[in-house]
Amino acid sequence: MANIKSAKKRIQVTKTRTARNKSIRSSVKTSIKKVEAAVKSGDKAAAQEALRNSISTISKATSKGVYHKNNCANKVSRISKLVNNME
Repeated sequence: MANIKSAKKRIQVTKTRTARNKSIRSSVKTSIKKVEAAVKSGDKAAAQEALRNSISTISKATSKGVYHKNNCANKVSRISKLVNNME
């Protein structure tokens, strides 16, 4: 365990950031699952709405530095392709 005051503070800051990042990652995964579920059910309107919400969530995660921009671009591309390829 750290004895120096600044090291103790860094531990606390790391815990806070880890919790925030975990929450954001979870919300991104949930939003992607909602898009996939809507595509699987065949409801194009619901899929497009879920896609719009998901892209927003992913963009926020990128701006907060939780994911790299290319990783987020790949996620958006993949779910967009799913929705666009629906009949």
